[in-house]
Amino acid sequence: MSGYNLDVDKAQEFLPDDHYEKYVNKSIASAESVFNKTCDGNDFLGWLDLPSKTDLEIDATAKRLREMGEICVTVGIGGSYLGAEAVLQALADDTTGPEMLFAGTNLCAAGTIRLLDKIKDKDFTVIMISKSGTTLEPAIAFRLLWAELQNRYGDEAGQRVVAITDQESGALRKRADANNWHTFSIPQNVGGRFSVLSPVGLLPLAVAGIDIEKILRGADSMRSMCQEPNRDNPAICYAAIRNALYDSGFTTEILSTFHGDLRGVQEWWKQLYGESEGKQGKGIFPASAGFTTDLHSLGQYIQDGKRNLFETFLHIEHTGFLAVPSDETDPDGLEYLSGRTLDDINQKAYAGTRKAHHDGGVPTIELSVDELTPGSVGGLIFFFELACAISGVTLGVNPFDQPGVEAYKKEMFTLLKR
Repeated sequence: MSGYNLDVDKAQEFLPDDHYEKYVNKSIASAESVFNKTCDGNDFLGWLDLPSKTDLEIDATAKRLREMGEICVTVGIGGSYLGAEAVLQALADDTTGPEMLFAGTNLCAAGTIRLLDKIKDKDFTVIMISKSGTTLEPAIAFRLLWAELQNRYGDEAGQRVVAITDQESGALRKRADANNWHTFSIPQNVGGRFSVLSPVGLLPLAVAGIDIEKILRGADSMRSMCQEPNRDNPAICYAAIRNALYDSGFTTEILSTFHGDLRGVQEWWKQLYGESEGKQGKGIFPASAGFTTDLHSLGQYIQDGKRNLFETFLHIEHTGFLAVPSDETDPDGLEYLSGRTLDDINQKAYAGTRKAHHDGGVPTIELSVDELTPGSVGGLIFFFELACAISGVTLGVNPFDQPGVEAYKKEMFTLLKR
C-alpha cells in the first residue's frame, strides 16, 4: 500500500503452523462474497461505492453554514457523529471553518448545559443527523437547540438548520419538509457506522474547512489497492490475522497509538468493529490505548495481565518537528536528548513498547501511515471498513446489523413509561 504498511509477521509467531494461511483462504472467500454482494447483509454494501461519489452541493451548503456562524453544532449519536469527530481530530491542523461542537451523544445534563452556555453569545448553526429523528439522545438535544435558534433568530431559524435523514420517511424527514429545512439523504444501503464518506460525515467536515475531495480520493485510492481478493490484499490480511488470533484464544484487540490526534479514530474503530462483530455469542472485544499516556496505567495489564489480548498499533511515521532544548545544568538528567526531536523520541518509545509487549506474550500487528493528510485518513477509513466487513463474514456473522442495540432501548423506554 503506497503510504501505508501492514505488518502481521510478529503476530503469526503466536499461531500454530499454517493457521494464518487457513484464515487467509477463508478471508479471500469472504472478500469475494463482499465484492460480489452475496454475503449476509448485502443490501447494506452501498459504502463500497461512496469513495467515487462527490456531491458538489455539500461544498455549497458548507460554505453557507461557514458564513452564518462562529460555531456549528452537529447533533447525532454513534455512526452519526463518530466518523466526523474522528477525522476532525486527526486533521485538526487542516481546519479553517467555525468551531465544530457535537451534541446528542449522551444524556448527561452537565455537558449539554456547558454546550448551550458556550453558544449563547455566538452565532451558530445546526446539522441534525438521524435516520428516524426519534433516537432519544439526539432528539432531546435538537429540541433544546431548536428552541434556542427560534428564540435567537425567529422566522430565520430554519435557515440555520440542515437535516441529514431518511430520503422519504421518518419524523425528521417530515419535520424538515414541513419547516423547509435544507436536507441531505442518508443512503438507504449504508449503515450508520459505515457512513463517514456520505453526507453524514462529509458535511460536518466540509463546514470545518477540511478538503473532502481529498478524503474521497484517498478512500478511492485505497479501494483500488484492495480490490483484488487475494493474499496480497491488506484488508484480507488484517481480517485473516484477527480471526486466526481469535480462534487461538486471543479474544480482545487493543488498537494502540502513540499519536494523540487519533483518539477519535480509535473511538470510531471501536464502534465499527464492536457493533459489526459482537453478536451470536461471538466477536473480538475492541479496546484502545493512547500511548505513552496509557503506559502509565493500562501498560501494566497489557505487559503482565491475562494473555487473551492482541495489539494493533496504528503508527504514524511523521507527526511534526519539535526538538528538545539544551540546558547545560542538566537538572533532569535529559541533556543527552538535547537537539533530538519529539518525533524521534516517540518513535523509540513505540519500538521499545512493541518489543516489550511482544516479548511479554502479546501478539502485535502494525499498521503504519506515512503522515496524516486528508488523503491518508480517507484511505484509512476505507481500509478499516472493508477489513471489518471481510472479518465479520469470516467470523460467520452479518456485519451490517445490530440487533443487540435494541435491548437497552426496550428496557429504557419501559422505565420512562413511553
